[in-house]
Amino acid sequence: MMEHREPQSKTAAVTVEVRYAETDQMGVVHHSVYPVWFELARTQLCRQTGFSYDQIEASGHYLLVTGLTVDYRKSARYPDSVTTECRLERFASRGLRFTYRVTAAGTLLARGSTDHVWVAAATGKPCRVPAHLERPFALLAPTLSEP
Repeated sequence: MMEHREPQSKTAAVTVEVRYAETDQMGVVHHSVYPVWFELARTQLCRQTGFSYDQIEASGHYLLVTGLTVDYRKSARYPDSVTTECRLERFASRGLRFTYRVTAAGTLLARGSTDHVWVAAATGKPCRVPAHLERPFALLAPTLSEP
């Protein structure tokens, strides 16, 4: 298991080049691809806590997605270089909310959020944040002085 460490940033960013397979005949990225980019950035943010998704699951817990929003602003196109940024917006004893911004060349393409609940793998039922993950994830949460 990775050891907990202080996150260097409260934001994770992942840049990908739009693949042709992600687009329609006009070269526009299909709407279903944005949540995949969200996941890439979210898993990167989790790694910044010192715990990757597979390590969280190996400890007997899942982060179940309970909600997803995407606000599409402008189309991404093949072969744009797209950056997805992720932040932890809300941290509670049983759940989390991550927010996302997708940009290309400084232009906002989409923004969104995902809501998650902690689930015990053994029972499949919601549970409190695992003790060993509480502090690492709390350090990613915004402070009262942050926007």
